[in-house]
This record gives sequence, C-alpha cells and structure tokens, in this order.
Amino acid sequence: MKLKVAIIMGSKSDMPIMQKSADFLGEHGIGSEIFVASAHRTPEKVHDIAKRVEKEFDVVIAGAGLAAHLPGVMASLVYKPVIGVPIESGALKGMDSLLAIVQMPPGIPVATVAINGSKNAAILAMQIMALKDEGIAVSYSRFREEMKNG
Repeated sequence: MKLKVAIIMGSKSDMPIMQKSADFLGEHGIGSEIFVASAHRTPEKVHDIAKRVEKEFDVVIAGAGLAAHLPGVMASLVYKPVIGVPIESGALKGMDSLLAIVQMPPGIPVATVAINGSKNAAILAMQIMALKDEGIAVSYSRFREEMKNG
C-alpha cells in the first residue's frame, strides 16, 4: 500500500498556502489529496473526510485561519498524526490560529508548524512516513543532504 497524506483546509482561500504541502510531497513521490471543508460551516463533510482518512491515509495536514478549529477537530476524529498549519488571516495576522492549534488539551495532540508553514508540515509528514517506508526515508535523507550542499 502506497503511503498518502490528506491535506485539508477550511476555505478555498487557504489554497495558495496549503498547495505548498502538496507540491513538496509530489516532488518527493508522496501521494496526497486535497480537501476543503470547514469545521464550522460543513462539519458533516469534515466527519466524512475523517472516515476516509482512517482507511486511506497515513498523515493529515490541516490548515485553518482565525479560530482554527479544523486541525483539532480532525485530531479528535482520527487516530493518524495530524499536523496543523495556522493560516495568516484577520486582525491578529495568524497569531489567533497559531494559539488555537498549538494549545490542544492533553490527549488530542496536534503537531503545529509556523504560521503559513505548509512546506514544513509536508517535511514533518515525510519524516513520519519515513519511519514506515524505506523509499521515503531515502528521499528524506537526500533532501537533507541537498539542503546542506545548497
């Protein structure tokens, strides 16, 4: 079974940020699928996506702005690792999103990257998947070496 990442965002307006995850994963031969669903506006859709995640995906990257509940909701619905990407938006420029994602209660963790840090979320997903897949581990190792060599 080929390992895959589910990339979910609360709004289509988050696509320019979240596309960076899909692009990075694709460059390294890791499959991903993008979903748009809001924890507030379309909770039933979020639940349906979570059911698919449990069956078809290995890691979730969830991006959200403002109140940023989507990563936490996904983490509460699935047993897969969830990486939250706070999206810069609104008057607080993403700080509200960052705090909402990083301050999850004990028992339902969400790994959290920097505001608009979608590429780092993809790199973290790659690291997680490298634990199970030798090909991904080799690709990750090459990526790190390339960064050293500029």
